[in-house]
Amino acid sequence: QVQLVESGGGLVQPGGSLRLSCAASGSIFSIYTMGWYRQAPGNQRELVATIAGGGRTYNVDSVKGRFTISRDNNKNTLYLQMNSLKPEDTAVYYCNADVKAVGFVRANYWGQGTQVTVSS
Repeated sequence: QVQLVESGGGLVQPGGSLRLSCAASGSIFSIYTMGWYRQAPGNQRELVATIAGGGRTYNVDSVKGRFTISRDNNKNTLYLQMNSLKPEDTAVYYCNADVKAVGFVRANYWGQGTQVTVSS
């Protein structure tokens, strides 16, 4: 039906930047809200940021002023620009999307995750 594939993770020093991407593919009719979540070892998965189909964004307090979520609707791609990274940002980052696929009911999808490690 729909696949979400993240990329852009890696190892970065504190204060550095990374840009995550999430490409949606399949028989997509429409993509509604998209978002980034993260899960650190021993912790539950938590919301990082969301962006609605019309472009309205929401960021959790811990990333405000440092992370920017955006999307390219023509490319069915979600982005997360992460600046001023801190060690506590270390986690597996997951893409999430609310999608209506052709021939299917609207459903929620997850990517496989990409590791972000912030360390000196």
